[in-house]
Amino acid sequence: MYQKKKERLYITELLEDPAVSYPSFYILSSSMFKNEMLHSAIIALHSFDFSWYEIPKTYEDIFAMFHSGTFPLYKEKYVVGYFGNKMMYLESNGWKGMPATTDIFKLENWLVC
Repeated sequence: MYQKKKERLYITELLEDPAVSYPSFYILSSSMFKNEMLHSAIIALHSFDFSWYEIPKTYEDIFAMFHSGTFPLYKEKYVVGYFGNKMMYLESNGWKGMPATTDIFKLENWLVC
């Protein structure tokens, strides 16, 4: 079966001096590697610059970001995307399915822009 090429996006390629250096890279598909909206979310996460973000007023704010192609942040730790009708969070080795825990339903755990 054909395997899509994955690339490493190092945080130091986006930020000269990140406030949070772990993880030091993310493994992404070629299309995600070039996605500027994802880069913006990763930069905000690793620089702790949440000036463009706010706590959502409703869940619709979160899903509006998904549908617009931007990425909300979860607990100021994870970039979250919505692919194939599934919410996923970004870890160092790629996108992982997001477990539906009670914390996911607390709006104060989310940041949207």
